[in-house]
Amino acid sequence: MNSVLIKNANIVNEGTIFKGDIYIENGIFKEIASHISAKSDHVQIIDAEGKYLIPGVIDDQVHFREPGLTHKANIATESKAAVAGGITSFIEMPNTVPQTTTIEKLEEKFEIAAKTSYANYSFMFGGTNDNLEEIRKVDKKNVAGLKLFLGSSTGNMLVDNPEVLEKIFASTDLLISVHCEDEQTIRDNTKKYKEQYGEDIPIELHPIIRSEEACYLSSSKAIELAKKTGARLHVFHLSTAKETDLFTNKIPLKEKKITAEVCIHHLWFSDADYKEKGTLIKWNPAVKTSKDREALFEALLDDRLDVIATDHAPHTAEEKDNVYTKAPSGGPLVQHALTAMLEFYHQGKISLEKIVEKMCHNPAILFQVHKRGYIKEGYFADAVLVDLNDPWTVTKDNILYKCGWSPFEETTFKSRITHTFVNGGLVYENSRFYDVKLAQRLTFDR
Repeated sequence: MNSVLIKNANIVNEGTIFKGDIYIENGIFKEIASHISAKSDHVQIIDAEGKYLIPGVIDDQVHFREPGLTHKANIATESKAAVAGGITSFIEMPNTVPQTTTIEKLEEKFEIAAKTSYANYSFMFGGTNDNLEEIRKVDKKNVAGLKLFLGSSTGNMLVDNPEVLEKIFASTDLLISVHCEDEQTIRDNTKKYKEQYGEDIPIELHPIIRSEEACYLSSSKAIELAKKTGARLHVFHLSTAKETDLFTNKIPLKEKKITAEVCIHHLWFSDADYKEKGTLIKWNPAVKTSKDREALFEALLDDRLDVIATDHAPHTAEEKDNVYTKAPSGGPLVQHALTAMLEFYHQGKISLEKIVEKMCHNPAILFQVHKRGYIKEGYFADAVLVDLNDPWTVTKDNILYKCGWSPFEETTFKSRITHTFVNGGLVYENSRFYDVKLAQRLTFDR
């Protein structure tokens, strides 16, 4: 592998920004200093004058749809889009077809990723009402964690047996990530509005059907159970102001047993956007009010919420272009997540240092990812160069998702990802991909 010398970068890392050089050798950050000279004529030199260098983003929640749903997406297409968006590592969810609820199916996904992924990868193992013995076989050093759907599941992945749920919480020391929405509340609300509107329920009622009450009831129960059993719990995609009060900023992240994330779409959109975007912004949990959005941002900044993720979950345009009850929930986000957060930086809502903390450092801490998420000597050289002043507009022509659409279409971002390095290799540069796949399976210091 060629050595790389990045010169004159504004390096954003561990709460500081400093100008300096980075020398990468054999896929590792070898030296970080104010000035570094090339070691030989074979070093690739990149002048980053005026640009910002951040650690590669770690996205702890994506759905890349492989196997079984590859008409929507696959690991190759979506990891490529992720790399273009500055995401160098991802953790993918188990609700594929077949579901990732046995060790055999888990390893099959690892084999696919080893051959096709552009970004570093790991997978969540899925829990069900009847696979506790399989859960006990999972190697916590080589698998990201356990995913439980406490609402909004596919197939048989809704874990709705309280006795089973408590037994899982008490029987594993895997990190447990949960989707929290109370299924009975949602069923009752759906029935009510179907009686009124039939199948064509107005999309504006989505956050009323998948309500604040449904979210809070489920997440508070999960937290209560985690406290009772001592389980390590991570609550995915918070969407309500009320839920933010369930989490603390009184202790460092490394010491927290109960953590939470917020997703890009819950920070960007509100219920006012349903009129224009329709089912394109139909997600579970639902995008809610502007007050919820403001409270989520506040909790992110004051460290009650620990991680920013995407919940990237593509569907085809044809699938989304349906009446409410038939349009699936989810949308593609990995290509545009970092640039969206940088837009908030330009608006004065968040610092570059905080973005890096929530998208790079904290996922690495929370999942105990081995030697990633930081620009540190001895760490894997996953890194992203950003030009904060190179505007571009999202159009059909530059969308890389297999589904071919984005909820950000026609949005102009002020910042652009110019270079992405994965394990020390330059895999993306100014809209061009190099024909190399340097991705590795993530491992965990547990």
